[in-house]
Formats: sequence, structure tokens, C-alpha cells
Amino acid sequence: MPNDTDIRLSGPFSAKDSSGQIREISALRIFDEGYGIIDLYVDMRHPMRDDPLFEDMVLISNIGAHLRTLGYAGPDFLVGDAGLQDDKLIVLEAPEAFTVFAESRGWKNLAAEFAEDEPDEAAPAASAQLDALMAKFKAK
Repeated sequence: MPNDTDIRLSGPFSAKDSSGQIREISALRIFDEGYGIIDLYVDMRHPMRDDPLFEDMVLISNIGAHLRTLGYAGPDFLVGDAGLQDDKLIVLEAPEAFTVFAESRGWKNLAAEFAEDEPDEAAPAASAQLDALMAKFKAK
């Protein structure tokens, strides 16, 4: 069920599953914030009954294709946790590339706040490696 913490990415559309059946999708949505991993909520118009559509890679690919028409540029989604699925809801796990698209739609990465608070310990080591490499090229 959508609520005020959701970002609606798409309204109704149709997508084929692996059996060639047309499935009516009411909406695609995500929560408005999270800690890095984004779940995509696919609201189905009709109950799926015993069809394990959350595992149907053709349907998942067609959902990804629909998102690409909306501006998403990246790989297909992954099968979501079986415990999150419902009779009229498919939950898919978004690939990391989806983050850019989600942020463009208003999604907030709560983990980024923690990353800003922690000092980047790798920066001095990387800088030292770059200096050594530059010195090596100058010596040649």
C-alpha cells in the first residue's frame, strides 16, 4: 500500500511475463529514504495467486525496460527477498546503478550522512601512491 513516505516512479502499465501473459501493474514505487539498498515495490493490479512472479526474470526485465523509458540507465533488478512478497505486491532489489535515478526522483541516501562524518583514511595513501608514480615518470 502506498503512503506518504513513498516516491511513485510510474503509474499503470502492462508487462509480459515468461509465459507470455500480460500483467497489469498499478504502480512502481520506492521509499523516500534508505541506507543504500533500494527496494522497488511493484503494485500489481490483480492478485498473483500462486504465480511466483517475483522470480519471473522476463517480467523483471520488462519492468526494468519500462523504468528505462522513464530515464533509468542501468542493469535489471534482482529478485527480492521471498518474505517481502505479497499477493498483489512484488518487491525487487535495485542494483547500485539505480541510486542515481532514485536520487533524481527525491530519494535520500541516509548512509551518505555517515560517510561524510567519517574521515577518508584512504586519501593520504592514495596521494602518496600518486606522488610516487609521478616521480617514477619524471625520472624516465
